[in-house]
Amino acid sequence: MIPATFEEWKNCIVNDCKIKLTPSFVASRLKVYKAKNHPETKAFESLYGEQHLNNVIYFLERSAKEIAQGN
Repeated sequence: MIPATFEEWKNCIVNDCKIKLTPSFVASRLKVYKAKNHPETKAFESLYGEQHLNNVIYFLERSAKEIAQGN
């Protein structure tokens, strides 16, 4: 299942994948996914589509804001 909402995505990342949403993780993923010509970004987009890539960028940006606010 591809997560459609921030809450679904966060649950998938944190609970299913056991990845901590740390400032460095979020920043590194944003750097890659915002670089349209990065090989990893191209592969992600070819597998999941442009809409999901844009969703994940939004989810990561939201995570960065939550981290900055201490949530």
